[in-house]
Amino acid sequence: MAKTAAIIVAAGRGTRAGGDVAKQYRMLGGSPVLAHTLVAMAGHEGIDEILVVIHPEDEAQYRAVTAALSPSLTARLSEPTYGGATRQASVQAGLEAFAGRLSPPDLVLVHDAARPFLSVDLIGRAIASGYAHGAAVPGLRITDTVKRVDPQGKVCDTPDRSTLRRVQTPQAFAFSPLLLAHRRAAAEGLTEFTDDGALAEWAGHIVHVFDGEADNMKITAAQDLAEAERRLAGSTILVPRAGLGYDVHSFGPGDHIWLGGLRIPHDRGVVAHSDGDVALHALTDAILGALADGDIGSHFPPSDPRWRGASSDRFLAYAVERLRARGGWLDHLDVTIVCEAPKVGPHREAMRARIAEIAGIVVGAVSVKATTSEGLGFTGRREGIAAQAIASIRLPG
Repeated sequence: MAKTAAIIVAAGRGTRAGGDVAKQYRMLGGSPVLAHTLVAMAGHEGIDEILVVIHPEDEAQYRAVTAALSPSLTARLSEPTYGGATRQASVQAGLEAFAGRLSPPDLVLVHDAARPFLSVDLIGRAIASGYAHGAAVPGLRITDTVKRVDPQGKVCDTPDRSTLRRVQTPQAFAFSPLLLAHRRAAAEGLTEFTDDGALAEWAGHIVHVFDGEADNMKITAAQDLAEAERRLAGSTILVPRAGLGYDVHSFGPGDHIWLGGLRIPHDRGVVAHSDGDVALHALTDAILGALADGDIGSHFPPSDPRWRGASSDRFLAYAVERLRARGGWLDHLDVTIVCEAPKVGPHREAMRARIAEIAGIVVGAVSVKATTSEGLGFTGRREGIAAQAIASIRLPG
């Protein structure tokens, strides 16, 4: 049976979409752009396997994205491979990863990570055209008149726009011919092909064009990201939810505790498998509760030695990523810390700032409160510390 695979090119360092984060990891509708692209590509049952080509410095970000995806999707994801200095080199890296298999794919779709709006119909046309022709790319008709000009701005000629197309991805190719074309181009020192269709043409293959989609936009600049946000907001109904979290730890030997993401001096430490930050643990459980996605112990079991002494900011960031991967929004976090000591007041604003930083929200969306238990119970006897939290979120309905 023929096997169809997809290569998602996500190794670029372009930051023209704003900020210092590569555009494929920028947030779009509460989730990274790459998450949207992977969900869209996996939406077609004809895609047997998906390979993402990433930059070596982005592995942690990539793992955070995939950790929040559904098990049915991640089952079709192979281990990522590292890309090269150019898009062409990155595509070849993906092809070479498949070439090392006993059974490489028959057809491969090459798609840009920064095109998150591809439809199931577009993927279907790519697969059908790829198998029919061996090399096929999606294209849009040109509606504006196009001029060719010289360096001085003088018009040289006006091409017939009926023969012109704006080319998109996913592009579909028979696997072996595309791999050989990439190897040949690299051997001849030709490294700047920005489009696999052009590389296939150079190698002597006939490339067919099938109908692309105007909605299959590529996110390149900040205005593209803003347009993508508007598009999502106009097509998605978000339903409000809330979750409750609670955590407690007993005091033990030590000279500090971790609280709200900060190291707070204290005459005791806490007994915990991780760093024992009750505030961040409660907030993590609140978000997971709003998602109906288990609790902190099910995702980070105390029996797992990987989490011994772990910094709790990882747990909160993980819960937020799971929320965003489902297209959700984090509206507000509210945590109440219960203890006789240490005093929370002097650290309140710093805690709010740190929690906001971890969760990727504004400080105004974070509330930190503190209370004693009036000498009652284990907190009143100064035997330990507790926290309870509420997270307000919105999820696609």
